[in-house]
Parts: sequence; C-alpha cells; structure tokens
Amino acid sequence: MNARKEIGRASQFLAAAAGLGLFFAAFNFAALFVPPRREGSSVADDDGRINWFTGDRELAAAAGKRPFHVAMTAMADPYSRWQCRIMYYWYKRAKAAGAGAEEMGGFTRVLHSGEADDLMGEIPTFVVNPLPPGADRGYVVLNRPWAFVQWLERAEIQEEYILMAEPDHIFVKPLPNLVREDRPVAYPFFYIRPAKQEKILRKYYPEEKGPVTNIDPIGNSPVIIKKSALTKIAPTWMNMSLEMKMDNKTDKAFGWVLEMYAYAVASALHGVHHILYKDFMIQPPWDLSVGETFIIHYTYGCDYSLKGELTYGKIGEWRFDKRSYLKGPLPRNLSLPPPGVPESVVTLVKMVNEATANIPGWDDDDDDNSELRSKFEELNELHTLKLIQETEKNYI
Repeated sequence: MNARKEIGRASQFLAAAAGLGLFFAAFNFAALFVPPRREGSSVADDDGRINWFTGDRELAAAAGKRPFHVAMTAMADPYSRWQCRIMYYWYKRAKAAGAGAEEMGGFTRVLHSGEADDLMGEIPTFVVNPLPPGADRGYVVLNRPWAFVQWLERAEIQEEYILMAEPDHIFVKPLPNLVREDRPVAYPFFYIRPAKQEKILRKYYPEEKGPVTNIDPIGNSPVIIKKSALTKIAPTWMNMSLEMKMDNKTDKAFGWVLEMYAYAVASALHGVHHILYKDFMIQPPWDLSVGETFIIHYTYGCDYSLKGELTYGKIGEWRFDKRSYLKGPLPRNLSLPPPGVPESVVTLVKMVNEATANIPGWDDDDDDNSELRSKFEELNELHTLKLIQETEKNYI
C-alpha cells in the first residue's frame, strides 16, 4: 500500500474518531510518570533480544555524508514555546560547531495548532492541523503522529533522513547520522516492555507476524529514520494510536506511554526494526553523567537538598522542574545546583542559562491567557501526584 493510500485511510479513521464526541482537553504530559532506570541497570532481561548499539565514532564517515532533518512537534502554549526556543538555540549551536555536525541538516517545528504564531520568525515552522475536537480524548500527544502524517505529505523535505525530536531536548554536542545499513536508530526506554504486555499487544500485532519481541522497546523520539520508511509508518502509527486510545483496556494499561507503544507496534508491522542506542540521550536526575551522549532530555524534576542529596518525590531545597514554568518562560540566570549534585543536572542548568541569556526578548515571551494557565495549573497538580505515586511504587 503506498503512502497516499495510507494517508487516506488515516483521514477516514479521523472522521470516525471525531464522530464519537469524545472528551477534549488541550494539554498533556506524555510519558512522564515512570522514572527511567538508574545508571548501571539493565533493560535486556525482559525480551532477551536487546543488544545495545554503543556507538561508532567512524560510522557516519564510513557511510558517507547523509544529512538528516530535525523535526520537532509542538503546541502553541507558553510551556511549549519556551522549551522550543531553548531546543532551537542548542540545535543552532551544535550545527555551527563544525566538526561532527556535517550531517545535521535543516530544522522544522511542526506546529499542530492549525494557526501561525509569532515564533515563526525565530524558528522554522510548518503549521499543521490538530486532530478534530474530541478525537484525542484528552491525550494531546495523539496529535504527534497526525502532525507527522501531514508534514510528510505536504512539506518539501530535502534530506533523506529525519530525526524526530521534542521541545525538551537539548543538543549537548553535534549529532551524526547514526543510521546503519538503513536501520533507524532509537533510544530504548526501559518501561516499554512488549513481552510483559503480550496479551494486550496481540490485539494489534497478531501471532502470524511473529513474537512480540519483534516490537522494539522504544517511542518515536529520539529516532533517526529514513524519510521513506517514516512516510510508510506514520499513518499506521496514527491509526494505531487512535485505536489503542479508544480501547479501554489498552488505554488503562499503557496510560501516558500509549503513543510510544503505538509507534513501536506500527514500526514492527512494517518490518522496521531499530538499532537501540543507549547513548542517544540522558535523562537527569537518573542518568548521572553526560558521558558520550548527544541529547539531554529534561522531562523529570530534579529535587535536591542543599547537601546535594536527591529528594525525588519531595520538593527539594534546590530544584529544577520544567513544570514549574507552565505559565511562561523560566527566568534567566537560574541558580546552579549545590555541591554534590550530579554532572548531568549541573550541565542541564548551565545550558538552559546560556540559552536564555542569549535568546533575544526572552523575558517578553509570555502569554496572558488566564484560562490556559488555570488548566495547566490543574494538570500540573495531577501530574505531580501521579509522579510521586509511580516513584514510590517503583523505586522507593
């Protein structure tokens, strides 16, 4: 089935979803409720097939120059805006570094609000439509695959490869194209465990397709993938996300990582398997050092005592948490962590401070939408409660 037919099927599925009159809410915190593994632990014991690809510094050179396009899906709210500005700042810094950045191509913020905004003069942006009202059932991350379907169909993308990224990613250094023999590269998430979810996944990945361990333990980001492969996967990913969300048992089992499972299943259905690259990114505070990573993902709150002790699940005497800044941009010159806090957290705060110090008009980028702010505050309280509960259940 060609890409246009897949996209046509996607549009038909959207029409059906919109007709259900489902609850709509415009905010989410996807995949935030489960902390990643601590440094040194393993995720290979679940599926038994995982061999970490630890990286080859000569990989890109051996394969020849293969530029990739950075695509970052985003909303138009204040919380997303300031993260996008920091992300784009560090993309530009990495790309300008020269050595190692030869394969970093263009950049697009895929804005799924349906309307242009005033950041389009600062960040290259392609506007796409959100899902029909009610189709996301309050899980706005479902707009991500739909955004990619539209962007891939309508945009002129010069590069043959695409890096799917998110607003809360920071490039630590230039990123080469890590794809090997046209196999896409992805970061493995320890909480995406197909073998443990086999009963549910068989609804979407039938036995004739093979073992559920064919499904990679990944989400869609960060992933570097050939554009032709993503064009085939994206409509299936979108339809799979909507189908999973409308199934109560699947929705309950997967929760905030549902869209990640949908991408993993869609890829497997198309016979696409990813190289699992643990050094693709780190996630403070659980990953302690920067090491050889390329991206910092600051999705988790970092709470510490003044002695440098982690107080996760409890607001620290010193803290950095992006959800503290739902209403608008975080202030410039944040205080650095106290002595004893891991390198990963110190590096994160220093890089945020550098970006905010150099982005013009940083303090002016605020949104006075009180209704928007109140909804964010309500969801922030809910998120904090769930985050603490998951932390206590899994790690304390």
